[in-house]
Amino acid sequence: MTQPILEVRDLSRHFGGLVAVDKLNFSVQLGTIHGLIGPNGAGKTTTFNVISGFYAPTSGQVIYKGDDVSGMKTSALADIGLIRTFQGTTLFKEFTVIDNVRVGCHHMAKASFFSRITGLDRHIESAATAKAEETLEFFALSEFKDELAANLPHGHQRALGMAVALAADPQIILLDEPFTGMNPEETRHMMKLAHDVRDHGVTVMLVEHDMQAIMGLCERITVMNFGALLTEGTPDEVRSNPAVIEAYLGSAGDAA
Repeated sequence: MTQPILEVRDLSRHFGGLVAVDKLNFSVQLGTIHGLIGPNGAGKTTTFNVISGFYAPTSGQVIYKGDDVSGMKTSALADIGLIRTFQGTTLFKEFTVIDNVRVGCHHMAKASFFSRITGLDRHIESAATAKAEETLEFFALSEFKDELAANLPHGHQRALGMAVALAADPQIILLDEPFTGMNPEETRHMMKLAHDVRDHGVTVMLVEHDMQAIMGLCERITVMNFGALLTEGTPDEVRSNPAVIEAYLGSAGDAA
């Protein structure tokens, strides 16, 4: 097996006396769709926050492509291809759709103050616009490019959020509850987009409460409980694991 693109090693995060993540270990293989699930309060979002640089670990390591990136800032991680989306749709609602995606291209458009006032950065801005248009086409959002993001339906806003992330050229993308608030048709469309992103060469990891979606989408699933690793495996292995059924799944109506 090749070296994982992402590993957490004995990862812990404490908030005062609260242990939110407790000596957690798992790895994500390159080119896969990997799920992170668990009951409410299991530590999933905190784990995402530590991996993506919003919190420094109390102890342990985050390893990305073989390098220890523990405690690196979110912007520095984005520059090396580790991108995270959020549970809430974080868009510039009063920007147009294409301008939102251009924001995702910001790392391509670095220019000095001098080049901006002299117009020497026009080729950089043109490249960012071209990339934004290509990304919108990939997500089938081209027809909405001049619409304000605020005017898009919820499902399209979530797709736009993923488009903004993809425009930043991730090598791995962390999706925080991408199916929240979606109807079944929107969920199916978003699942297809996640597959398309993976097929485009981007490793996908997601936290999600929609069990039907997670089981139908992921090749491997890590299950947390009380901040620690409960088990991991294929969807079939996780679905049939008695510890998961007891601690998390319960009955189909209890999955959350």
